[in-house]
Amino acid sequence: MAKIKDKEALKRFREKTKHIFSETAVNPYESETDRKARIQRAKKDYAYFVSYYFPHYATAPTAKFHIRAANMIRKDPQARIVLMWARGHAKSTHADLMIPLWLKIQDEHTFKVMVLTGKSFDAASILLSDLQAELQFNQRYIHDFGPQVKHGSWEEGKFVTQDGRAFFALGRGQSPRGLRYRQHRPDYIVMDDIDDDELVRNPDRVAKLYDWTLEALLGSMAMGRGRFIAVGNKIAKNSIIARLSEHPSFTTLRVDVLDKNGRPAWPENYSKSEIMRLIDEMGYRRAQKELFNNPVTEGAVFKQEWIRWEKPLPLSSYKRILAYIDPSFKGGRTADYKAIVVVGSDGRNMDVLRAFVRKTNIGEMIRWLFDHYQNLPENVVCEYYMEANFAQDLIMDEFDREAEKHGIVFPLRKDTRRKPDKFARIEAMAPLFEKGRIRFNVKEKNSPDMTTLIEQLLSFQKGSRAHDDGPDALEGAVWILSRDMRKNRANYVVKHRTSRKF
Repeated sequence: MAKIKDKEALKRFREKTKHIFSETAVNPYESETDRKARIQRAKKDYAYFVSYYFPHYATAPTAKFHIRAANMIRKDPQARIVLMWARGHAKSTHADLMIPLWLKIQDEHTFKVMVLTGKSFDAASILLSDLQAELQFNQRYIHDFGPQVKHGSWEEGKFVTQDGRAFFALGRGQSPRGLRYRQHRPDYIVMDDIDDDELVRNPDRVAKLYDWTLEALLGSMAMGRGRFIAVGNKIAKNSIIARLSEHPSFTTLRVDVLDKNGRPAWPENYSKSEIMRLIDEMGYRRAQKELFNNPVTEGAVFKQEWIRWEKPLPLSSYKRILAYIDPSFKGGRTADYKAIVVVGSDGRNMDVLRAFVRKTNIGEMIRWLFDHYQNLPENVVCEYYMEANFAQDLIMDEFDREAEKHGIVFPLRKDTRRKPDKFARIEAMAPLFEKGRIRFNVKEKNSPDMTTLIEQLLSFQKGSRAHDDGPDALEGAVWILSRDMRKNRANYVVKHRTSRKF
């Protein structure tokens, strides 16, 4: 095999080994009884195994989904698993390093030949270096399970341990045919982050690599005997991870940064506030791909070039101003984005003046709305609409209670329209965007809410799981204002025809 020539990788390896050695000191005074008890516990308790032998990695408690994946892989010697975990959730650390080292110490259902596959041979070799570093310099692992590395090096893409196990690095698309150690063929294969942005833009390359995965790579095992683990987040609908997740033989363990109730998937490591800050920094569309395994195509319906920023008219100059509210009261009180879009119409164009698009609770949404209501100039009238469905009666009670606190009667109207299919409704706005009839307040260009609204518009597409609460609220306002504009044009035509009779 080739030998890696990345000098920086060699430097990092040396630094890594020093760090591992310094962090894994053993207690020289412990009894043999304690040592044996620890070993037996480590074989059964994955979280304990991680925390004791890898303190340099275990800066946060092992998550439940880490433990679940490890136990599934340990129990099934022919596991076919896709670890579709959000960025930053340690999928490579566990699948490439900790789980195989845990399997290595088991009394049964272990493995003989591990193949670690990356985007290239160099990338795979660097991943393999983490394994060799632990096996050579982790004092705790060596103290309990004996000397490890026998010969070979990750630099060459292969090393062998004292107990007769081999570890190989393999680049994407490289031939694994004939890959074996002595009489043993691969029986633990990890395919780590095999997709990248360039690959997924080429359907032909994806198709060829998918064939290679199921033919050459999977076929390198002895009649399928062994574990096959694919690791990565879903960065595109047509990707290797996406395809394997739909394969009937594979079990997909999916972890998004937030669960369906809006709680952190790994609360021991990440707080809700820092996750929301990162989402704001990345932008909605990028966060969907990297953190929620929900890739969206920018501009599938609404194009970036259709987003026009204009200086708005004075509020008193608009013929009509309307705020449409989409409380998204489904699946829990904080499960979806709450959206309010304020739109002004001059009789021809519609300006999106303000927006509230946040994953928050009903109370914050109502407070924002009342603040908007109370800060309007006295000579400006804004109408307020909300979809009248079964859930909104509960929300109306909260509006009434908040109104009583302020000593006002809030003029909220119910939109009783019988709405057609959501996709068709929102898509119907596209011609108005293309013609420049819907514009955005340039003064709000840096507003996080307006940014989220734009991101949701650009992410909108058929069959997507991306949130569309902002576009849905905008469609409600646009439909009502457009209906009013159509009526005005119809009245004008009638008067014109009448005048011609005289």
